[in-house]
Amino acid sequence: MNNVLGSISTNLIRLFEKIMEAEACTIKNEYGDKISMTEVHTIAAIGIAELKSMSELAAQLNITVGTLTVGINNLVKKGFVERYKTERDRRVVKIALTKEGKKIYLLHEQFHKDVVFALIKGLNESETDVVEKALSNLDSFVEKRFENGEKK
Repeated sequence: MNNVLGSISTNLIRLFEKIMEAEACTIKNEYGDKISMTEVHTIAAIGIAELKSMSELAAQLNITVGTLTVGINNLVKKGFVERYKTERDRRVVKIALTKEGKKIYLLHEQFHKDVVFALIKGLNESETDVVEKALSNLDSFVEKRFENGEKK
C-alpha cells in the first residue's frame, strides 16, 4: 500500500507541474510572450458571460483591488480587456473581455476540456465516477486547508 500511495503522490505532483507547463506552452504557441499565465487566469476569471466589477473579480481571485488594478491596466494596454463605468454609479468600474480577450479565454477553456477528456479517456461510467469522487475529495481537502489559514 505504501508503494501505491507513494506512486500516487509522485504522479500527482508530476502531473500538476506538467499540466501547468503544457498550459503555458499552449498559450505561448498562440501568443508568444505577449501574455503571462497570471494574465490568462485573470482573463479566465473575468469570463465571457457578464460584466464583473473590480471588487467581485478581486474577491474571486483572492487578491486586493489594488493588485488587480495593476493587472487590469496591463490587460487593457494589451487589448484583451475593456473597462466600463456603470450609468447608475460612475464610480463602479465593470470589466469585460475584448474580442481578442475572448479568444484567449476560449483557448484556455479548450485546454482544460482537453485535459479532462484525456483523464477519462477509455474509462467506463463507474470509473469516471471514481475519478470524479477522488477529485472532489482532493478539492475538499485543499479547500479546508485554505479556509484554516494554511494558504500562506
